[in-house]
Amino acid sequence: VQLQASGGGLVQAGGSLRLSCAAAGSSFSVYVIGWYRQAPGKQRELVASITNRGSTNYAGSVKGRFTISRDNAKKTGYLQMNSLKPEDTAVYYCNLKFSLYDYWGQGTQVTVSS
Repeated sequence: VQLQASGGGLVQAGGSLRLSCAAAGSSFSVYVIGWYRQAPGKQRELVASITNRGSTNYAGSVKGRFTISRDNAKKTGYLQMNSLKPEDTAVYYCNLKFSLYDYWGQGTQVTVSS
């Protein structure tokens, strides 16, 4: 499975962005989709995840501001980010996991200016 993340950019605090993660390959619907981020000098952290059944999980720092979703027909996962803060600045990565399978996208930069 190959993943292509897109949608990052520069936005002012309070603004919104929507990240997309397009997958090439089969059986997309079985995977858990995760969005991670890594800020300079910090460890990569899980931002949000969605199971194959649509159950979602969010980091406390983004709960109520970010929404993860998926479109299995389009083999694409999304991360809608609202009310962005400067501390959300990071490289965002999408991830697909199922059993022993673990795939990563290339990352997309999100920069939030104050």
